[in-house]
Amino acid sequence: MVGTLYGIGVGPGDPELITVKAFRKLKESNVIAYPKKRRGSKSYAQKIIDVYVNTMDKEMLGLVFPMTKDEDILEKYWNETAETIAGKLLEGKDLAFVTEGDPLLYSTFIHLFNIMKEKYPQIPMQVVPGISSFNGTAARLGLPLVDGDEQLAIIPATDNKEEMKNAIENHDCVIFLKVAKVIDSMIENLKELDLLHAASVVTKVTSDEEIIWNIEECVDADLNYLTLMVVRK
Repeated sequence: MVGTLYGIGVGPGDPELITVKAFRKLKESNVIAYPKKRRGSKSYAQKIIDVYVNTMDKEMLGLVFPMTKDEDILEKYWNETAETIAGKLLEGKDLAFVTEGDPLLYSTFIHLFNIMKEKYPQIPMQVVPGISSFNGTAARLGLPLVDGDEQLAIIPATDNKEEMKNAIENHDCVIFLKVAKVIDSMIENLKELDLLHAASVVTKVTSDEEIIWNIEECVDADLNYLTLMVVRK
């Protein structure tokens, strides 16, 4: 018997926002794999599932993900990670890999998913979708994102100021993910477009660490990586 790999989205932060199916698969799986920080503090996804997982009953598999864009380092690491996970699955154990938000939207799980399909096609995989951070943000702000024929864009924020400005101009609503490192240039764009009033910035939405920012306070602020901006014209 070969175990099944489950990619499980555990939502934006509030543990009550995981799905019933995600809850059931966490209970049924023999091994829980989760991103792990090098310095020992709990990862965001791990904190979300804490209330549901009895670590005495499960095999907990913490995985450290290198913060680098070096393709050689990443390939080596991902191959080793896939080999470790495949080993558990080939023992007949079901394994749940948890990730905040949704597993197939800008998620760590995507890399694992692609490698497993290529190198271990005999291992079954299932994805349990999760609520994304922008869904949580819309709910927390009471902000309808789009309606009717309006257009929504979901874009990782970059330091290409002109490209970010074009995205705002060409869509009715834009979700900018990972906005922390470029917040100042994003605010400059909003001022130039006279749309500062149309933007909202939220960190770790729905969690007990959530911050809904006053947009002016974001200038020169040390924002957490899990911060997004919504621009709704």
